[in-house]
Amino acid sequence: MRRILVVEDSASTRSFVRAILEDPATHALLGAIEVTEAQSGFDAMRLLPRARYDLIITDINMPDVNGLELIHFIRRSEQYRATPLVIISTQATERDVERGKKLGADAYVPKPFSPELLRDTCERLLGAGAHG
Repeated sequence: MRRILVVEDSASTRSFVRAILEDPATHALLGAIEVTEAQSGFDAMRLLPRARYDLIITDINMPDVNGLELIHFIRRSEQYRATPLVIISTQATERDVERGKKLGADAYVPKPFSPELLRDTCERLLGAGAHG
């Protein structure tokens, strides 16, 4: 079972990402997935120490703790330093992408995005097949 944390302040985007991750086509590629949602960076910082996540997907523009601050926190954490991290954001200029990757994001998915793009990104970062 793979555990994925989705950090996004928009309920509709969180639902869209969850639907993609829980889709049978995604399970066929990645195996069983358990999705946990956080509605802010602050919320994510409370959840991270309580469980082990295999992948973190985060927005950038959020209230309280924004995505860039969250990435900084994650990359300084012993537990999550090597965890694959995907940014999903409407801010997708070359400069934004570069800044996100410099902070430690492994991939940058510009909004709006297709289910296939997110699924392919997750597959690339997690590899195919179920892990226990």
